[in-house]
Amino acid sequence: MSRILNVAGLAAVGMTAVAALSLAEPGFASDLAESANPPAITQPLAETTATGPTADLSTEAQTPVEPTPEIKDESTVEPKAAPLDVDTLAELVAATPRPADLDDELRCLAGAVYFESRGESLAGQLAVAHVVINRAKSGRFPKSLCGVVHQPSQFSFVRGGRMPAVRNGAQWNNAVAIAQIARDGSWKNQAPGALFFHARYVSPGWRKTRVAAIDNHIFYR
Repeated sequence: MSRILNVAGLAAVGMTAVAALSLAEPGFASDLAESANPPAITQPLAETTATGPTADLSTEAQTPVEPTPEIKDESTVEPKAAPLDVDTLAELVAATPRPADLDDELRCLAGAVYFESRGESLAGQLAVAHVVINRAKSGRFPKSLCGVVHQPSQFSFVRGGRMPAVRNGAQWNNAVAIAQIARDGSWKNQAPGALFFHARYVSPGWRKTRVAAIDNHIFYR
């Protein structure tokens, strides 16, 4: 499922190359099978057969205007107790009920997980969800989850300020569960403090601290 796009600081040639890569990769964060002005995510569509893992491409965020606050290292923070007696993230996902009505913030977070990383492992999806949450808490990005997700030039799957429609099914249900788990802090994140990520097959040359590599994504703070 895919990755975070930040075009600031990239030359026009580099940006063109990145766009070409994201178009060549099936099912990535941009999920470019969607139209240029896709419908909002408010009403899921009927599930169809997946054609393969999403190919996701994210770039670093624009240069912050405000001073960079210190990001608390999540690796030193114990996750909150899981609501049920579970031993694996998969069990916790399966045991997490999907709310009858998703609030806007949870829907935006789940949408980022779905479009950026639904082809990744659950741990990879959780790390992507935490990037969105970390950005909202950092003071360098919008303060709301929806503000982070819809910030211009950050996530390539957001087109015209809107998300494409999701396909209702197991992958969407997993994304909703992962979003809840990340927001509740009920499972340890393997990319603590990460604010950025990109696909393994691109090399943006960021001068950032590498935090983790999970599946097809590399995470930085």
